[in-house]
Amino acid sequence: MNTNNSNPHIYSNLDLRKLLIPIIIEQLLSSLMGTVDTMMVSNVGSAAISAVSLVDSINILVIQALSALSAGGAILCSQYLGSKNHDGANESARQVLFVMCFLSVALSMFCLIFRYPLLRFIFGAVDADVMKNSQTYFLFTLLSFPFIGLYDAGASIMRSQNNSKNPMIISVISNFMNIAGNSILIFGFSMGVEGAAISTLISRIFCAVVVICQLRRKSEPICIKNYFSIRPKWNLIKKILLIGIPSGIENSMFQFGKLAIQSTVSTLGTVAIAAQAMTNILENLNGIAAIGIGIGLMTVVGQCLGAGRKDEAIYYIKKLSWISEIIIIASCLIVFALTKPVTMLGGMEKASADLCFNMVTFITIVKPICWVLAFIPPYGLRAAGDVKFSMITSCCTMWLCRVSLCIYLCRVWGFGPIAVWIGMACDWTLRSIIFTIRFHSRKWLKHHVI
Repeated sequence: MNTNNSNPHIYSNLDLRKLLIPIIIEQLLSSLMGTVDTMMVSNVGSAAISAVSLVDSINILVIQALSALSAGGAILCSQYLGSKNHDGANESARQVLFVMCFLSVALSMFCLIFRYPLLRFIFGAVDADVMKNSQTYFLFTLLSFPFIGLYDAGASIMRSQNNSKNPMIISVISNFMNIAGNSILIFGFSMGVEGAAISTLISRIFCAVVVICQLRRKSEPICIKNYFSIRPKWNLIKKILLIGIPSGIENSMFQFGKLAIQSTVSTLGTVAIAAQAMTNILENLNGIAAIGIGIGLMTVVGQCLGAGRKDEAIYYIKKLSWISEIIIIASCLIVFALTKPVTMLGGMEKASADLCFNMVTFITIVKPICWVLAFIPPYGLRAAGDVKFSMITSCCTMWLCRVSLCIYLCRVWGFGPIAVWIGMACDWTLRSIIFTIRFHSRKWLKHHVI
């Protein structure tokens, strides 16, 4: 944080760059792990890329839920650090690790036991080759859930103390490991979907092990040792869950909505599934940098409010929203320019590639208009503890616009997968209006986390 008394703000521009740039890079690399799997598997065939896309929609549901829970702990840690209560921050971090370890292992066991009926229930009557590849890919990726949970917890704790560089370095190394593993297992040993899944599992194990070791460093404000001595402290766990559960429900319901949409798209045929899969990847890429800013905003707002500086929290939400808007515009234009080359390199069939390009064009026009206000200020509101409002708003707009409208357009009017993005645009627009009103009301500042 800024130590220059001539600057009235807690974070200088240099401090913000040091915090945000590594988070943005890390988020880009994290998204590339799934993208690399899809791109490399796409050369195996449409059934393989469809399987990875379908299973990743489940995996993203899990990842988003675990990430939201870990963010609850990170908000608690950042507010304790902002108030100079290092003992409270350290104990909160220990409880975050405990909660994440328990929940992620339980979730992995549940998916392992029910993986076959789960896939059948969600995706229904897809082609036999797609289902076979889906079962293989899901088996290995569900084993990585505990490692995702531990890494998310550790990385969130690091970011809460303004250390975003180390998680970025870990992501860089793990992504090179994933690419190398994919190359060897998919192309060298002809393992297809199974090779992609094993490579991803190994990369996630690496991330978890390294981040847990990094948290043992005495030079950081939060230092955790003797992991096996951690015992539950229910007062802190309650605080973590009060923040994390609403955010987890919000993210999970968001992904459930995507699964409902995916189920509808899966009835449109392999061409539509492949086009929607690639469009999802490209849309995630053009928003991932701004999401990185939102994640960093939680640390910034958390520390500002922990220090009792509410005006600073308002200031940084506005400032980082403007920065996010610039990044969204640039990202959309870059991804649009790269869409055709990416679909060609990915070996997509012409029908799927053309459909994907049309959907990306629509996203490029709509996203800069309404996306930022729908997503960036809510990160700051969550850091203040205003999580229930965010959860209710997000769930209602998603099911009202994104899911219902998509299913209606597809099943009643015979729209193709473009219906997904029409519903998405309506969702973003309504969210942006509601969260803008909430932000200016200042009611979110009345919550207390610590």
